[in-house]
Amino acid sequence: MKITGFNPLIVTKDAEAAIKLFEELGFERRHSLNASTGTADFTSVRMKNAGGFYVDIANVPVEQDMTLIRMNVDDFDEAYEFLLSKGFTNPRGGHTVDTKTNKSCMMRSPTGYAFDLCQHIKD
Repeated sequence: MKITGFNPLIVTKDAEAAIKLFEELGFERRHSLNASTGTADFTSVRMKNAGGFYVDIANVPVEQDMTLIRMNVDDFDEAYEFLLSKGFTNPRGGHTVDTKTNKSCMMRSPTGYAFDLCQHIKD
């Protein structure tokens, strides 16, 4: 398993406010993705600053904001099994978000921190 990206992901019901804050900090929108978790639709915006730092902000109908670590990998299934072997769980009962361009899911550690595990799919 190769990690291809590692950056914060902010999950919030008010993404525009968070995006505006990061724009004021010098970040620019790079691209966005509209997807569905199966129970909710969401939009995720990738941002980058001049120093090469990334932050992703997802507009999701959540009760409270969460900050996760987005971990992009080259082999989702291998990374998923590795994290399971370390005691991580998928709070959505094994469900993943599958789109034309990525496969992802939240993985929560035994102590509570969370990864957004993601593999970008390229044709």
